[in-house]
Amino acid sequence: MNASAKTDDGGKLALAARFRELLRADQIIVDAESKRPYECDALPVYKAMPLLVLVPETTRQVQAIVRLCYELKVPVVARGAGTGLSAGALPDSNGVLVSLARLSRIIEVDPDARIARVQPGVRNLAISEAAEEFGLYYAPDPSSQIACSIGGNIAENSGGVHCLKYGLTVHNVLGMEIVTAEGEILQVGGRGLDTAGYDLNALFIGSEGLLGIVTEVWVKLLPKPEHARVVMAGFDSVLNAGDAVSAVIAAGIIPAGLEMMDGFAIQAAEDFVNAGYPRDARALLLCEVDGNEDEVLEHVERIESLFREFGATSCRVSRDDAERALFWKGRKAAFPAAGRISPDYYCMDGTIPRRKIGAVLEAIQQLSEQYGLRISNVFHAGDGNLHPLILFDASVPGELHAAEELGGKILELCVQVGGSITGEHGVGVEKLRYMLAQFNDAELAQFHAIKDALDPAGILNPGKGIPTLRQCQEYRSIDASGGAKR
Repeated sequence: MNASAKTDDGGKLALAARFRELLRADQIIVDAESKRPYECDALPVYKAMPLLVLVPETTRQVQAIVRLCYELKVPVVARGAGTGLSAGALPDSNGVLVSLARLSRIIEVDPDARIARVQPGVRNLAISEAAEEFGLYYAPDPSSQIACSIGGNIAENSGGVHCLKYGLTVHNVLGMEIVTAEGEILQVGGRGLDTAGYDLNALFIGSEGLLGIVTEVWVKLLPKPEHARVVMAGFDSVLNAGDAVSAVIAAGIIPAGLEMMDGFAIQAAEDFVNAGYPRDARALLLCEVDGNEDEVLEHVERIESLFREFGATSCRVSRDDAERALFWKGRKAAFPAAGRISPDYYCMDGTIPRRKIGAVLEAIQQLSEQYGLRISNVFHAGDGNLHPLILFDASVPGELHAAEELGGKILELCVQVGGSITGEHGVGVEKLRYMLAQFNDAELAQFHAIKDALDPAGILNPGKGIPTLRQCQEYRSIDASGGAKR
């Protein structure tokens, strides 16, 4: 039984019958209306309906599902909480979607080893909540941490506002249990800080579900800092704010977080959250430092001095943890804040060298004027990870296409200045075309060689992450003809 034979209702029911040998009836979703919530992730521009949605509850059930799919050559797409922004969990219309939402147990918190062992459906924030009684927490904190799952964080190598000092997911995961494309259970890494052999953690983290399905995770926990303060500074230009970011790092200070918002984002977030942001500023920096009390006080004083030296028009320091949380609330609510003022928005995700921040933001503003679409800029300034939000109205003919084209121009700009087309959202379907802007044919061939070695049948999340040779030819043909990019 091959995938092409299962596109009709009869084939779908026959496939469902095979899975009923492995799962309960309530773990198999067949009807179209019940499958509808799974047709896209948080980038609803791309939608597809899977043949079936399967909801396993154990590693053994995941293994059994993958083994059957491998036998039948049926595509498998694993899905976490669905908060991804690159269509990385887009279903395959000839395959099954495996929701890992019920693998949501925190199996163990070991305060002595500072490790938590969790299943992939556990929410990011839930790990810190479980570790709080021991004075520990899990450092990576994406803006969607209240909802996103650790499995999804692994798929995209997510970061967050504190990734500058504490690193991305790859720096905070010690080991994983993985079901391979052939249905074998593999452990990579472990409870220790290092293991012998190749670093397969780094290979699987950020691989967007193309190489295996994660069923357990060992994460590193950190002691909660004794003290933390946020310096909030307004600037009359993004160039001055960008220079101030570089000055802080050049001074030898590594903040826990260093974020920037432009004037448009400041207004939207302040209207939504009332965080106390300076409404008249053209750019806002939020710089958090943590550590012991003397260290924090010293760094706050130096950062305030640097900000004023580089043209800060206002400067405030959080008085307590409540005000610190309020300052961050505005930044973390930047996406929903944009959703209040625009019918649709398209969130980009590229990285650039810190020294290029001001120049790139000016170039983005020029692109905004060229395309006639507003852009709200929020990003992890400390590590140069941009998140421009392109505001548009999909009901207006041509605006979606214009937003996608504008987004592509921003990604190409990131590569031109020495950056990357993604910092933490992944390639998925959205950025496939722009892989050609960053990688040459030999490099893409190496990616395919790794995929072929670990998934020879090509059943895991097909059509994502790496453009095929045919897609590369199509994209180059489009470029040559000047045709539509989608």
